[in-house]
Amino acid sequence: KKSARFTPEQNLQAAQESACMFHTLYSLKKPTIACVHGAVRGGGVGLVSACDIAIASLDSTFRLSEVKIGIIPAMISPYVIRAIGERQAHRYMISGEEFDVAEAFRIGLVHDIVEREALLPRVGRMLAHVYSSGPNAVAAIKQLIPISARARIDREIVDETARRIAEIRGTPE
Repeated sequence: KKSARFTPEQNLQAAQESACMFHTLYSLKKPTIACVHGAVRGGGVGLVSACDIAIASLDSTFRLSEVKIGIIPAMISPYVIRAIGERQAHRYMISGEEFDVAEAFRIGLVHDIVEREALLPRVGRMLAHVYSSGPNAVAAIKQLIPISARARIDREIVDETARRIAEIRGTPE
């Protein structure tokens, strides 16, 4: 409601700041884990989507609710679409309907579902896995995934992936 009273310049500045926040979260060299419980709405779905790993409790519900108030999920759309795919994004961004954690798991928004009391222990176990991994390797994987995900499987990607593994093999880590 507050942004409806902003000037166009103020709206653009606020949107750019939020868009930069989502991009920063998505592009961090360190792994990010979303610990999800309760009602996740609009930008909250964007935050979950921008994280590398998402673990949710059974009581979680989700809604891309922007359409219900006459706006669009523009800033979060790249992350949400990457997480759930274009077809599911059509449905949930256009309808604004609520979906439960089982549906969030089915469409790829969350990776694990646990009872509420098991949420923090599950996140802790995931952190143990992450902490036992090479930090430079994790950062390199985070750079590799978007390149490989969008690449045609041809000589160019073959050469690029060979270069990347050869490069990291020679590091102290």
